[in-house]
Amino acid sequence: MSSRKSKPTPTDLNRVTRYEYKKRENRTEIDAFGRPMEKLDGVDFFESLPRFLKASDLKELIGKVAEARNNDKPFHLLLGAHTIKVGLSPILIDLMRRDIVTGLSFNGAGIIHDLELAFWGGTSEDVQAGLMDGSFGMVRETGELYAEVCKLATEKQCGLGEATGMFINQQQAQNRHLSVFGVAQELDVPVTVHVGIGTDIVAQHPTFDAAAAAAGSHIDFRILCSICAEIDSGGVVANIGSAVILPEVFLKALTVARNIHGGPGRLTTANFDMITHYRPTQNVLNRPTHNAGKGYNFVGHHEIMVPLLAWGLRRACRT
Repeated sequence: MSSRKSKPTPTDLNRVTRYEYKKRENRTEIDAFGRPMEKLDGVDFFESLPRFLKASDLKELIGKVAEARNNDKPFHLLLGAHTIKVGLSPILIDLMRRDIVTGLSFNGAGIIHDLELAFWGGTSEDVQAGLMDGSFGMVRETGELYAEVCKLATEKQCGLGEATGMFINQQQAQNRHLSVFGVAQELDVPVTVHVGIGTDIVAQHPTFDAAAAAAGSHIDFRILCSICAEIDSGGVVANIGSAVILPEVFLKALTVARNIHGGPGRLTTANFDMITHYRPTQNVLNRPTHNAGKGYNFVGHHEIMVPLLAWGLRRACRT
C-alpha cells in the first residue's frame, strides 16, 4: 500500500508568467463592430414575414417589448460575453440610448472583454494556442484593470457593473463611447455582473481579489432582485447567449422578488442562442412564466439575431 500523499497547498499565483497586451494577437477589433441602422425607410422586412412558427413568435415578442416600454415596464437583457466579442456593443448601446433596453446583466467575462475594447480596441485571443504554452489569459494589464474595478467597487460600495462603467469613464478610456458598461453608467442604466470564481481569466492573476469580486457581484445580485420585481409586473427579459450562469442567477433573483413582493406576477421571457440548452429552457422560458406569462425561444447566431431583433424593436417602438 502506498503512503498517504501530503495535502495539496494552494498555488502561489505570484509564480505565473504574464505578458504585455501589445504582444497578443486579438480576434476581435472595434473596426469590425456592427452598427445600428441609420434609416428604417424602404422595404420592410418584418412585413414580409409569414404568420407562422418562429416568424410569428418574433413579431409577437417585439410587440410585447413595445407594450412593456409604452407602459414604462422594463426590457432587461441577460447577456453572455460572446455578444461583446462578436461586435454587438454599438447595437446594444443604441437600444439603451433609445430607452428600449432598460438594463443589462453579464457573466464575469463581460467585464474583461468590455475593458479590453474600451482601453485598447481589441479583445479575444487564440485559446488553443495559449493553452498549449500556459499563456492563455495571462495579459498582465487585463488583470490589473480588473483589479482596479474591484477596488473601486469596494471603495464606492457599489456593484461590479457600475464600478466597471465608472472606472472606464473616470480613466477616459479611448473607446469608451463603444463600451457597454461605460455608456450604461453615463446613461444611469443598471448593469449587473455575476461572477463565478475560477471561471474567468482574471482568477489566474496574482492581482485578483476574490473577496472584492464576490462582494461586488453580490451587490449586483441584490440589484437584479429589485429589477426582477419590476420585470414581474409586466416587463420583458431576454437571455442572449448564457447557457448556465445567468439563467441560474435569474431564477434565484426572481425567487427573491416573488418572496418579498408576492407572486407570481406577469412577465414575458425570451431566449436567444445558437443551440437550445436545458437551463435557459427551464429557468428562463418555462418555470418563471408558469401561470404568469409566456416564453419565446429562438435559435440562431447572435451576430445575426441581435441586429434583427434591434431592427424590429426600433420599428415597433419608433424612437
